[in-house]
Amino acid sequence: MAGVGGGNDFQWCFSQVKGAIDEDVAEADIISTVEFNYSGELLATGDKGGRVVIFQREQESKNRSLSRGEYNVYSTFQSHEPEFDYLKSLEIEEKINKIRWLPQQNAAHFLLSTNDKTIKLWKISERDKRAEGYNLKDEDGRLRDPFRITSLRVPVLMPMDLMVEASPRRIFANAHTYHINSISVNSDYQTYLSADDLRINLWHLEITDRSFNIVDIKPANMEELTEVITAAECHPHQCNVFVYSSSKGTIRLCDMRAAALCDRHSKFFEEPEDPSSRSFFSEIISSISDVKFSHSGRYMMTRDYLSVKVWDLNMENRPVETYQVHEYLRSKLCSLYENDCIFDKFECCWNGSDSAIMTGSYNNFFRMFDRNTRRDITLEASRENSKPRAMLKPRKVCTGGKRKKDEISVDSLDFNKKILHTAWHPKENVIAVAATNNLYIFQDKMN
Repeated sequence: MAGVGGGNDFQWCFSQVKGAIDEDVAEADIISTVEFNYSGELLATGDKGGRVVIFQREQESKNRSLSRGEYNVYSTFQSHEPEFDYLKSLEIEEKINKIRWLPQQNAAHFLLSTNDKTIKLWKISERDKRAEGYNLKDEDGRLRDPFRITSLRVPVLMPMDLMVEASPRRIFANAHTYHINSISVNSDYQTYLSADDLRINLWHLEITDRSFNIVDIKPANMEELTEVITAAECHPHQCNVFVYSSSKGTIRLCDMRAAALCDRHSKFFEEPEDPSSRSFFSEIISSISDVKFSHSGRYMMTRDYLSVKVWDLNMENRPVETYQVHEYLRSKLCSLYENDCIFDKFECCWNGSDSAIMTGSYNNFFRMFDRNTRRDITLEASRENSKPRAMLKPRKVCTGGKRKKDEISVDSLDFNKKILHTAWHPKENVIAVAATNNLYIFQDKMN
């Protein structure tokens, strides 16, 4: 990737937007997770209503070689339903917290989806043929009297309209006391981990009634609790290594070969705090909301409230790169605390070659950082610029003094419009950005 925009490198342009335009957005329609599969041909979203919508990329048309295939709805299904825990008198929301694809092994696709308590393995398969000519059934499905059958016939497969079926193949339940915040498929593609506030469990994809607890930070006395687990991820190549981040801004890397219970970490990543910038909000804004390994496995990226940090796995004492996402909000932390926005959990993602990173902000803005040139750009997911192949104009936020023509004042930012979830195509410059109930797809402008 040449860069994130501007100058001599490519520009981002609008491709598609999915979702209703209504001003009144139903809570159930708010997108809560976005994920490309390993090839990038499928894109899944989960929402607060427990639904999963899968988009498939259309094949490129021969006569329009410059246009790349659009993503259209492939399958929609209800993944989770609201439940009630009668023992604890707690409602369990149907909201999809995370979706993770498994690599494709055959004609079907598999994905894991989770709400606060239950993880499900879904199989998404196509059917375009049906069997006809049964011996014991009529064409309309009624059973025939076996004594009236005088000759046997061989059923045949007849073509039919394509049907995409989603069926739950495994349900992994009753293993988490607290809310699940992460699931991550291991590089052996046989196991995966799930993390809640205080524990991380390791599962085998074939075994639903048993999981291994590999991290447990719950103190004997809950009054001594000082931190919680905020995110966890498996290493992309070493199936024995995983990391988890905490609300104190630290990251622990663990090796499952060292012990069955990974309470003793192998590496501990923490940046020393600058005493001069300490404030009442320091601990809240240092809490890590997302951690992601680079595709190469050499680096990992963490997102806290105001910044994105890139860490080299070989250097624990400080990050190798720090990018300010919206530093102009530092003076607004008091009001962000009062309206609870300071607790928003922004995610981050790498591009396919690990040369650029993307994360969201407020006012439907999202940020990109080019790791090679150290250039950054702010773009906006908006329907106002939603003509096909319309170029995205860089946005600038003005913090004080005289506002220029194209700038927006920090006081007029809309904190209800926030981009928490983004995804980057694993091989191409195609990105998916979730803005409340709309999914925007952008791509680089092809000359």
